[in-house]
Amino acid sequence: MSAEWVCVQRQQDECRRYLDQFKVLDHPLKQSTITVLESRGTRSGKVPVAANGISLGSSNTAAMSAATLSLDPLSIAFDGSDPLSQFAKQQVTSLGKDPLSRMAAEMEGALPVAKSTALGSRSSLSKSKEPTNLLELDLIEPWAARRGAILNKYTTSEKLSIVTSFLTGGETIKPQTTMSEKVKYRLEQLDDFDEGSVRQMLDLSQQEYVVKIEQLNHELVQAWNQDQRVKALKIAIQCSKLLSDTSVIQFYPSKFVLITDILDIFGRLVYDRLRTKADYVHPGTREMTSLPENFTPDMVPESAKETCQNWFYKIASIRELLPRLYVEIAILRCYSFLAQDEFGLALRRLTKMIRGIGDPLVAIYARCYLCRVGMSLTLDRTYISENLDDILMIYHTIFNGGIRSEIARHRITLNGYASLYLPALDWILQGVAILTTDNQLDDILQRCKEKKNPALLLQSMMQSFRSDFIASRATHFVQILSTISVEGLSRGQLFRLLGSILSHTPPPAEQRLSVLSSAMKAITSLGNVEEFMQCAEMWAQYTSQHFGLKEVDIFLGSVLQQMAPKRIYEQHYHELQVITDKIVSNAQDVHGILALDNFLPLLDLFQKESIKLEVCKNILTSYRNATACDNAIINDPVVTNALMYISRVLNDSVNALTGEDERRQISGLICHFIRKVDFGRDFEQQLAFYVEARSVLSNLDTALSTLIHSVNRLATSTRRIVKGQHTQKTAAFVKACAAYCFITIPSIIDVRTRMELYLQSGQVALLNVCLQHADSCFEAAINLIPEVPRTVENDGKVHSTEGFIKTFIVNLLSTLVIVPDNPTQGVLYLLRLLLEVVPKYPFEPTSDILSSIYLHVLDFLSVAAQEVYPYHIVNVISNDELYGSDPKFIAEVNELCCTVCDKLLQHLKVLLESNALRAQSQLALDLLLKIITGADLSVDKMFTLTVHLWNLAVKNRTVIEAKQLQTVIQYTEHLAQVTQLESQRQCLWMLLERMKSRK
Repeated sequence: MSAEWVCVQRQQDECRRYLDQFKVLDHPLKQSTITVLESRGTRSGKVPVAANGISLGSSNTAAMSAATLSLDPLSIAFDGSDPLSQFAKQQVTSLGKDPLSRMAAEMEGALPVAKSTALGSRSSLSKSKEPTNLLELDLIEPWAARRGAILNKYTTSEKLSIVTSFLTGGETIKPQTTMSEKVKYRLEQLDDFDEGSVRQMLDLSQQEYVVKIEQLNHELVQAWNQDQRVKALKIAIQCSKLLSDTSVIQFYPSKFVLITDILDIFGRLVYDRLRTKADYVHPGTREMTSLPENFTPDMVPESAKETCQNWFYKIASIRELLPRLYVEIAILRCYSFLAQDEFGLALRRLTKMIRGIGDPLVAIYARCYLCRVGMSLTLDRTYISENLDDILMIYHTIFNGGIRSEIARHRITLNGYASLYLPALDWILQGVAILTTDNQLDDILQRCKEKKNPALLLQSMMQSFRSDFIASRATHFVQILSTISVEGLSRGQLFRLLGSILSHTPPPAEQRLSVLSSAMKAITSLGNVEEFMQCAEMWAQYTSQHFGLKEVDIFLGSVLQQMAPKRIYEQHYHELQVITDKIVSNAQDVHGILALDNFLPLLDLFQKESIKLEVCKNILTSYRNATACDNAIINDPVVTNALMYISRVLNDSVNALTGEDERRQISGLICHFIRKVDFGRDFEQQLAFYVEARSVLSNLDTALSTLIHSVNRLATSTRRIVKGQHTQKTAAFVKACAAYCFITIPSIIDVRTRMELYLQSGQVALLNVCLQHADSCFEAAINLIPEVPRTVENDGKVHSTEGFIKTFIVNLLSTLVIVPDNPTQGVLYLLRLLLEVVPKYPFEPTSDILSSIYLHVLDFLSVAAQEVYPYHIVNVISNDELYGSDPKFIAEVNELCCTVCDKLLQHLKVLLESNALRAQSQLALDLLLKIITGADLSVDKMFTLTVHLWNLAVKNRTVIEAKQLQTVIQYTEHLAQVTQLESQRQCLWMLLERMKSRK
């Protein structure tokens, strides 16, 4: 043994770590500022900010030679603003929209109808500009928002056909030099069209059909760009003629969308061409300028008007009604070049012309296109009402015998056929409802209700009219829907739509209960379980939002009554899941919902494990969201059992294949529930709940950790209530808590978590004077050190656990200071066990963690040898009182100090052999400080060792900072001044002289 360590008594003041202290003038977290001189590389465009926070004017910017910037790295990176504000600023600068709005704008911009047409899109107006058409009022959903839904809904697997003459090859372009040749060539083109040069493509799939339509779109634009106006017109005519084909009737709404996209492009091309030719001389100048946005017909030159009239003459010469209508509607905006009030006249004229179309489906979509274009041109709504009148006049023909035989030939149901009318009817009724009074809407409702089979009209009305109008007449609508004939649609579909509206816009308070009762009575009597569940899915939200627990329980009871017979619930898991989610997420009293008589029976209907898991997860998520921001607790046994049942389902779903994210999500939900359970002063019931939860949540380490923390907190609360003076009953209770923790911890898989929980549980047991339990916890924690892996993976990165080992041992040593020795185990048994176990951990060969741990052990032993320890626990007799500085105890401490010191000296030798000069010098200084602080320097070996350590550090002074050596000298001088032992003082002064002589 090369060291002969003898601990000395010292003042507690000497325990302060002088080497780690330094004086600061400001709080370290206070934001600092630096002065950055302006240079060519300095960011420009920013308003300088003075130190007092006042922004300086632009006139002072040039005069300022410096600007004050924050030292915060995020502020520097983002020019002084926080990252979120900077990102928001970038978005506002670029598009002025959030990411989803910007994405939607980009997608909408990619669509021909939204990007290329001026008819179906809204103009960007300044706030001061008065709206010139109905779409600019922002009271109607734009057509672009409906387009995708129509294309997705109305599909077909049948073969389609297309008639065209422009997809199998281009036309020969003949050069025309004179006007007569140009007129002759155009007449030849029209004659060729009349002679039947068109070709029919058959057996096209839906995808192929869409591709062909896109090719037609491309051909039209290409022909226009090549000055082939007649070809472009012919393409528009042939596309319009495709809308007369109803051979694949279920695809007709999607065909309408695709064809009108092309017609919109054609209309925009014609309008832009006419506007280009309509340059005029601005009054007071001689220069030709383009027409302004809000031009009037008197600004248009006669040549441009003549060209515009020629286009309408060409279209008027089309023999077939349908293409003549569609093409004229497409270029309807061009009437702005001819007359001021021409729009209204043309729209009413075209409305009457549509009466010549015999097929009601073709006719209603023609009216839809007319209204769609008209809404983008004028504020006049007369033609929309006329179109609705015409629709109501021929409404009965939709259900006549001829139509029924036609749809039978197409092998579709009457319900499927009636649904084809909805996109067009919805758009027209939405236009009718703009700026319309409630009395006028009541008249329309009355007219529709009087029709035979009015279900289609009523559904479209509920989708198109204002929701507040529907909600204020909810009772009336329930009565109508309960009594009318629903041929062509289902009554359940109508009630589902009404429930969706009332969920977002509730009826007046005095009507809500009667509406719910009448609606549920009608829904229950539908006689079709599938329709009932579809309706209940929507009315669940209305019920949970606007009614109490009694009505919700009745609603759930009606659902159970419909689902229970013949295990029919197995076919309606989705609807049941939606109902459960809506009931829980919208409930005002989530605890009351969980305690309802019919709630757990509803959960029992989910027999499929994957569905049941998802439902239970959604319930706990809704519960967490509802209780995250309040101090609400759970003490109702019924609610507790319900949440425990749900937690059991989630716990049982966790296995070896469960992903880490899924495990973390489930654990977070269950832990939130555990922390919410509070039975107040009934600690025994609280502990009983934790015992039950432990048996249920055996697969989740995080949940078990939360339970252990909760039990430790329970034991600490018990001690606080009795003010540290336990009675026989409370002493038995805290021992039960300690036993709970000791038994539960081994169930946790992660070794580091177990160590931390053992240490915490041991500290709580020590606080409650459960010494045997504390010793067991500390011993178990120490024995786990060799099991800690050298590295762990976190977020895809590998991290060493050496830092954790050091932090854990330092925390443990600070606790062991006041832990009394077990009489049956010997002096400092736990420390000896620690010194035996620590080297078994696989430290890195070049790591200084082990030597740092030994230095902390020397600190512990130095404190253990003192007559009075720096801190104690009430009613716990620590070793200072237990041994009373007995010489045998002090001898044991000194022996341990010598052993640890020898290990450090051996490590110094290893560092010397590996030529690690910096680490060797640093360890020498650290060991020197421990010796002069806690060892008796009057022992020759220790004094000599101290001198050698200083010489070793000074020898390698080039690898350490000179300031550090000076600080060690100052600390040694401080110890020489404050120590009360004369022999120690003399040795310190002698050592100080030698240190200064070798500095």
